[in-house]
Amino acid sequence: MTQRSLADWLAYLEQLHPSAIDMGLERVRQVAGRLQLQRPAAKVITVTGTNGKGSTCAFLAELLLTEGLRVGVYSSPHLLRYNERVVINREPATDAELCMAFAAVESARADISLTYFEMGTLAAFWLFQRAGLDVAVLEVGLGGRLDAVNLLDADLALVTSIGLDHAEWLGNTRESVAFEKAGIFRNGRPVICGEIDPPDTLLQQAAQLDAPVYLRGRDFDLAVGAGNWHWRGVDQDGSPLELHDLPLLDLPMENAALALQAFILLGLAWSPERCSSALQRTVLHGRCERCRLQYQGKKLTLILDVGHNPHATDFVAGRLRARPIAGRRLAVFGILADKDLAGVVAAIHQVIDHWAVAPLATVRTRTADELSAELAESGELAEQCATITLALEAQCERARDGDEILVFGSFYCVAEALAWLAQRGDGNGGTG
Repeated sequence: MTQRSLADWLAYLEQLHPSAIDMGLERVRQVAGRLQLQRPAAKVITVTGTNGKGSTCAFLAELLLTEGLRVGVYSSPHLLRYNERVVINREPATDAELCMAFAAVESARADISLTYFEMGTLAAFWLFQRAGLDVAVLEVGLGGRLDAVNLLDADLALVTSIGLDHAEWLGNTRESVAFEKAGIFRNGRPVICGEIDPPDTLLQQAAQLDAPVYLRGRDFDLAVGAGNWHWRGVDQDGSPLELHDLPLLDLPMENAALALQAFILLGLAWSPERCSSALQRTVLHGRCERCRLQYQGKKLTLILDVGHNPHATDFVAGRLRARPIAGRRLAVFGILADKDLAGVVAAIHQVIDHWAVAPLATVRTRTADELSAELAESGELAEQCATITLALEAQCERARDGDEILVFGSFYCVAEALAWLAQRGDGNGGTG
C-alpha cells in the first residue's frame, strides 16, 4: 500500500466525520487511552479566549524559549501550511512527522469517528509526548469545556478575552461564553484572565475549583505611553514585579501582559532584559502584520489581520487610529457567512477610505453582493471582485505612494494575500 502524503491525510481527515465540529471529549479520550497518551510535557499551559489566543501563545513561547526550555506550541487554524499548527522550538513539524502521527492516531481510533480537529489534536499530543518537551502551550480551538485540547489537565489556564463568537456552540451571551471557556480550569491550578471585566460565570467556576485567579486590572496590568509601555504583576508569593519603558509592539500588548504574568507564575528566573527582548522578537503572521512592497514603482504598505469578529476588528481600528498616515487606507475584505458582518463593518468602516470586497475560497463565504450591501448600510461604496487576489490587485492599482492597504476579515483572506505576496517574491518584504 502506498504511504499517504500529508496532503492525502488532510483530504482524508476532512471527510472522516459527518460534521466539522462535534463537541465532547468522550471519543477523543478513548482514542488517547488507546494511544497511551500521557502528559505531553512537564508543564502544560492551555489558552482560551474569543480573541488573542494566537499572540498570547506566541509571546509565552518566546519568553520560555529565552530561558533555554524546550517548548511545543499547538495552535489553529493555519494560514499557509498545516505544519504551522504543531511547532517545537520555533520549528513546524515536518510532513513526515505529521504523517507518522496521523497514522498512529488512525490505527488507534479503529471504529471511533473523530473530526479533523480532534485527529489533529491527538496527532500533536503524540508528537509532543515524543519530543521531550519542558512546556506545552496549547491553544483551545473552540470554547474550552468540550474542546479536544481540554483532554489535558493544564498547570496554568489562560483566558485572553470574552466576546461573542460561535454563538451556535457557545451561546449568545458573554456569561454563557465565559462558562464554556472556564471549562479548562482545574482544581487548585492558577487561572490568569486578561479580560478586564470577566463575567461572573467565569469567576464562579474558578471559585468552585478553588483555583487562584489573577485578574488584569487587579493583579497585573499594563500602561501604554506615547513611545513605550509598562507592565506590573505579581510573583508566586504575591510580591510585586514591574517592567518599565518597554518598546511598543505591533502585536496586542494586552496579550503580552497576560503572557508575562503566566511566565512569572511558572517560577522561572526573572530577567527584565531577557523578557523585553523576547517580547520584541515575537512574530505572528496575520496579526496586524505590516508588509512593504513595490508595486508598479509605488511603495505600498499592506496590513494583514485575520480578525473576523467585532472585538478583533475594533482592536485593529484602534491601532490604525493610533498610527495616522498622510495617505489613504484601502481595504480588501472577505468574511465567512457565520460571522457578525454588521458588527465587523460597524467597528472599522470609519477608518477606511475605499473598499474592495470578494468571496473567500470556501463554500462558507459571504458573497460580494452581501458584503457590498452591508457596507452600503453604513454609507460605504465597495468595488466587487471575484477573488481576494483580484481585490488586492485592484487596490494596489488604485493606491498611491504612502497609502496603506488593510487585508482582513478571515484566515482565508490573509492566507490568499500571503500566497500572492510569496508568488511575487514579496513574502519577506519586511515588516514593521
